Amino acid sequence: MHFTDSTPSIPSTHFTAEQRLADGVLEREFLLGDTPGTLWTPPADAPVPLILMAHNNGLPRREARLVARARYTAAQGYAVATIDAPGCGDRPRSAAAEQARAELRRAMQAGEPVDEIFEALVGPLVDDALPEWRAALDALLALPGIAAGPVGYSGWAALGIRLAATDPRIGAAGLFAGGYVTRAQREEARQVTVPLLFLLQWDDEGNPRRRALDLFDAFGSREKTLHANLGGHTGTPAFELEDGSRFYDRHLK
Repeated sequence: MHFTDSTPSIPSTHFTAEQRLADGVLEREFLLGDTPGTLWTPPADAPVPLILMAHNNGLPRREARLVARARYTAAQGYAVATIDAPGCGDRPRSAAAEQARAELRRAMQAGEPVDEIFEALVGPLVDDALPEWRAALDALLALPGIAAGPVGYSGWAALGIRLAATDPRIGAAGLFAGGYVTRAQREEARQVTVPLLFLLQWDDEGNPRRRALDLFDAFGSREKTLHANLGGHTGTPAFELEDGSRFYDRHLK
């Protein structure tokens, strides 16, 4: 199946497949240039707010946890979109990023310090991903059925900090504390002023608790909320989806 969006301002956006889910949410695959993405939209009589949803770069957009979050959020009355950023999912990986990931795995297995490896890996990932997420945002906001703004963001903290600090269309951000954030971005967090919901797993084996708390303290938002739950990296409780929806309801609807 091949569907071409007819909006003249975004001729490079093409819907390539779609399916209607049991709860009425429409799930559509799209290409923006050579960037693949997925858009979930609820049945609605009026345009609905958009939420961008991202994993830590390197994980595909079809990863089961992201898809479950996206489908739930769309069923609450939001358009939800994600893309595979450079080096993510089925897209070609860069030799430098793959070398850094291999060195990271080796260092972690050996119990060696890994911060400098993360610095070398995460910074370029965000720099490469940002233009494509902005292009996706431009294209998605031009689609019928999606409200002009404000836009929400959910997921990968490193990318979310950069987007929220530099793109005025982002009106609220929900960030997961489990991903590494570079030293430069910890300073950039002071420029983030949108309402913030920050999710921390108290026993996250890959993210020191003190570092996450310091990052929360650095955000410049006048309204920021920290939810800390017991458990490891992937143990975020399901009820946080409900709290997240209430957070976006307050700021996007």
